[in-house]
Amino acid sequence: MNTDEKRKLTFQFFNEIGIIQQLSTTALNRMLPDGLHVSHFAILNHLIRLGDGKTPQSISDAFQVTKGTMTHTLGALSKRNLIAIQPHPSDGRSKLVFLTDAGRSFHSQAIESLNPFVDQLCRETDLDVMEEMLPHLQAIRAILDKNR
Repeated sequence: MNTDEKRKLTFQFFNEIGIIQQLSTTALNRMLPDGLHVSHFAILNHLIRLGDGKTPQSISDAFQVTKGTMTHTLGALSKRNLIAIQPHPSDGRSKLVFLTDAGRSFHSQAIESLNPFVDQLCRETDLDVMEEMLPHLQAIRAILDKNR
């Protein structure tokens, strides 16, 4: 495969991922309860997956968004009592973000609301192929993450 073919293949690969991301985000936004968006759910999911007690800056860095964007998103979640923002115990200039019981419950409810969508994908997708692709996608993510 020559350089042009490699570039074309790489572009097509990321183009497909981008389209999948757009379609899945739109579908998930329609299904999430209480009119929240995937961006809100992603924060809750991040805190569930990695543990809460993170600084807004570390969450902002993880999502590669500006501090202002993260402040707005965290404000929306806080207003709905899905997170609690507390002073940092050792750094007076910083705060920490914690999931509330309502946030944990909302996360579970959101996952439940996605089950029909996931079930449809399971019926219409070759899960063996998906399982085979996963380590390759994780490796590409690791390369991209390392080179942010």
